[in-house]
Amino acid sequence: MDWDRIFIEAGTHHVRVEVEGVEIANTRRPVLLSERGLRVRTYIPREDCRMDLMEPSTLTTRCPYKGLANYYSVRLPTGQLIKDVVWYYDDPPLKCAAIAGRLAFYDEKVDVWVNGEKRT
Repeated sequence: MDWDRIFIEAGTHHVRVEVEGVEIANTRRPVLLSERGLRVRTYIPREDCRMDLMEPSTLTTRCPYKGLANYYSVRLPTGQLIKDVVWYYDDPPLKCAAIAGRLAFYDEKVDVWVNGEKRT
C-alpha cells in the first residue's frame, strides 16, 4: 500500500462549521488530512461539535487507507435533515490514528470559516 499518499498534521487555526446558519462545530484543535489527488479534509474533536444535532446514518464507506467510515446526518433546529454530511473513523490504521473518533464535514455541503474567513 502506498502510505506516502496520506499526510496528517495538527492544525493551528480556528475552524468553524455551519449548516444553514447553525454552527455545528467550532475548534482550535483541527487535524488536517491530505490525501494525494483529493482535497484536504479537516477532522474536528467530537467535544468541539454539536453532537446534539448529529443523527447516526446507516451509510458506511471503506477507504483502503483509513478503514471503515461511519456517517452522521445533521438535524437542524428547524427539523430539516442534512443527510450524510459528517463522517468519522473509529478505528483507522495506526498511520491514521490521529483522526480516530474525530468528525470531518463535506466542505462542499457546509459553510466553513478558517481564522474568520469563509472558505469557498
